[in-house]
Amino acid sequence: MSIIIKFFVAPDDTSAAAIVDRGPTGLFESLDAGNFDAAEAVIEWEGIFTGRSFEALVSAGEPRMVADPGEDGGPVVFAASGALRGALAGAAPARLAEVGELWIQERAEEGEVFDPEMVGDLLGELANLARTAAGRGHSLYCWMA
Repeated sequence: MSIIIKFFVAPDDTSAAAIVDRGPTGLFESLDAGNFDAAEAVIEWEGIFTGRSFEALVSAGEPRMVADPGEDGGPVVFAASGALRGALAGAAPARLAEVGELWIQERAEEGEVFDPEMVGDLLGELANLARTAAGRGHSLYCWMA
């Protein structure tokens, strides 16, 4: 089963949730990502940036679901935390590379293999999107279908 992932910038949860059925393309500035569990990835990225454990972040309600079809399945929209948005927006290229390397190692322990160039590009583009969100006073969201 393929997963479509699009990170995007929206002014608020209501606006972000409104796109759950069709995705953000054409409505909000967005970034297409690969085929991975984005909800798990944002927790792992935030953990690497902040030093908080995966369990602590999940207990804190991260990532925060904005639109969830529940048991029926279907697309979801969730919000990246302000801490992750801020960490991405403020990260220098060397820090993004370090986070990417650590994430690749984490995923390898679970048997997943990611191309370092793809991860570097993804985190660089995601950092740019986070800067856009921060500059507008908006939030960073993810749509998965």
